[in-house]
Amino acid sequence: MSQTPDSVVRTYIQQHRAAFLDDLAEWLRIPSVSAQPDHAPDVRRSADWLAAKLKETGFPTAEVWQTPGAPAVFAEWPCEDPHAPTVLVYGHHDVQPAAREDGWDSEPFEPVVRGNRLYARGAADDKGQVFFHTLGVRAHLAATGRSTPAVHLKLIVEGEEESGSPHFRALVEQHAERLAADAVIVSDTGMWSEDTPTVCTGMRGLAECEIRLYGPDQDIHSGSFGGAVPNPATAAARLVAALHDEHARVAIPGFYDGVVELTDRERELLAELPFDEQQWLRTAKSYATEGEAGYTTLERIWARPTAEVNGIGGGYQGPGSKTIVPSSALVKLSFRLVAGQDPGQVEKAVRAWAEQQVPPGIRCDITFRGATRPCLTPLDHPALRSVTRAMGRAFEKPIRFTREGGSGPAADLQDVLDAPVLFLGISVPSDGWHAPNEKVELDLLLKGVETAAYLWGDLAENWRHAP
Repeated sequence: MSQTPDSVVRTYIQQHRAAFLDDLAEWLRIPSVSAQPDHAPDVRRSADWLAAKLKETGFPTAEVWQTPGAPAVFAEWPCEDPHAPTVLVYGHHDVQPAAREDGWDSEPFEPVVRGNRLYARGAADDKGQVFFHTLGVRAHLAATGRSTPAVHLKLIVEGEEESGSPHFRALVEQHAERLAADAVIVSDTGMWSEDTPTVCTGMRGLAECEIRLYGPDQDIHSGSFGGAVPNPATAAARLVAALHDEHARVAIPGFYDGVVELTDRERELLAELPFDEQQWLRTAKSYATEGEAGYTTLERIWARPTAEVNGIGGGYQGPGSKTIVPSSALVKLSFRLVAGQDPGQVEKAVRAWAEQQVPPGIRCDITFRGATRPCLTPLDHPALRSVTRAMGRAFEKPIRFTREGGSGPAADLQDVLDAPVLFLGISVPSDGWHAPNEKVELDLLLKGVETAAYLWGDLAENWRHAP
């Protein structure tokens, strides 16, 4: 009796499991910490290692691309069918700092398997999730008898994600022609849980600003001048108090312009997730939920724009008292943005609003830092359907949907390349990204391999038939 394509994939993965994990462990031993200058040679070594391994996998093109910071890796494996869709996989090869004294049970850069878990810095974030594509594409070829992938397959693996991706957008713009794709697959994300496999459909964007308020040229005596001159600390407090209305909506005129609202179906799907709000609060080290009226907690953190006060200060803050009118005050704000919002328009709205809050006699200086656009893939997008089907075949379970409240460089790919962004990740919350004893569940890692093996054929078969 002949094997089914799925059984061929699973057999191939099991036959190559040991070699795959040995290679991953070798990569994990390279301490590619982009945030620490002493590790710059290691980040370069990590990029060189990956480029060589991708060539060994079968990619005819695998290059290390230099940036003003850490290097990225680009690889390409064209399909023999010139009309096949082009897919770009994104990930990163740099990792967070880690040391045994931080609380690790073993050396963070000496991978250890305990039970069915692989412990090492980068095991889940993000080397493990990048590397499963190497075995995935080989399993895809084995099951289909092909000599090339069913899609034009490209990879871009950056080396500065853990340092804020300061040069990534410029790199994408510089190489936009070579990176051009019909869809982008981001493998730097996770699932709801081991028992509830999910696909992320979007990430929020981000805009940040610092507002400095200036009053007198120096701190002055509150008895001699207080109540008769404007106080920048009071102005800062009033500005913060005016940020939201009584329903916890952002009160900045124009802030919600263009926001893509949740559909009824999307709200139903989010409500199906097994969300334990009390457990979530314990994780947050908080005691109550709060937010925009009319929305659930998951809807607030995944699909609604927000404004947060990240810091506020001004005047004397030492021991005892110092009766002054301070010369300056400071407010730090961040805005999480959702689909339909433009960071540039949000900046204009915030500037106009802040200037209206400032009384005469107070000078306002607003500085915005680099912004990140939101990204969202509609539930009916054909590429998302392919990801969901491939994942469903691997996990043999219904696949549900999530979003992410944070922000990342995926939006740069969407913006520059004008391609939809899809998320394929197998990490779970207990993997401990950025924490001591980071790990990856080996069964889930191999499910990622299997999903990738099914995905390329599904995209090739269904993309061209998409309306």
